[in-house]
Amino acid sequence: MVKGSFVLLRDAGVAKKLAEILVCPLSKQPLRVCQKTNSLISDALGVSYPVVDGIPCLVPKDGKLLDADNEIEENKEASTATKASDNF
Repeated sequence: MVKGSFVLLRDAGVAKKLAEILVCPLSKQPLRVCQKTNSLISDALGVSYPVVDGIPCLVPKDGKLLDADNEIEENKEASTATKASDNF
């Protein structure tokens, strides 16, 4: 493990700083973190990229299409709730 990389990894999730830098490999649009599914979501394409052991898997073949609009809304709500709790 590279010295200092522990800062980027947090509880097998993605650190806020890293999440701010990453973009979707296909649409080049920002990704948002979904703590509920431990994934990065591309709202532009409706694709979910998994995070395994704190490492985002941004290879297009690893992405999964989000099936329903309800799932996208649930992920947005969970992400918004997480952002709100981070501010305190």
